Amino acid sequence: LFKDKKVVVFSLPGAFTPTCSSTHLPRYNQLASVFKDNGVDDIICLSVNDVFVMNAWDKANNAENLVMVADGLAEFTCSMGLELDISAAKMGIRSRRYAMLVTNGIVQQLWLDEPGEYKVSSAEYVLSQL
Repeated sequence: LFKDKKVVVFSLPGAFTPTCSSTHLPRYNQLASVFKDNGVDDIICLSVNDVFVMNAWDKANNAENLVMVADGLAEFTCSMGLELDISAAKMGIRSRRYAMLVTNGIVQQLWLDEPGEYKVSSAEYVLSQL
């Protein structure tokens, strides 16, 4: 996913959840050409969901400009230390909301929202930082 590429990854707590579906994913999809104009090869949407949920969410949102990645067991998320335990809300371990710029497999920048916020991981904010 990252070899010889400049990639923006954005991660969110879950597919089909309110902010993730109404704003976070759609704005990256809508602004994909602007990211390309800024040298970004791919935009990856990552969530702690299974591949079937991510595929359905992709289709439901016509997210043709994004690469949808399922982290079903939260292995990547936990290895990065970016997990969010929302077991109290019966949602288990999920990902914190963040975006990162990865160049040839090396994280160049990480924009990490505080739990419950949607600010620095937004497409607009990330574009302003490129």
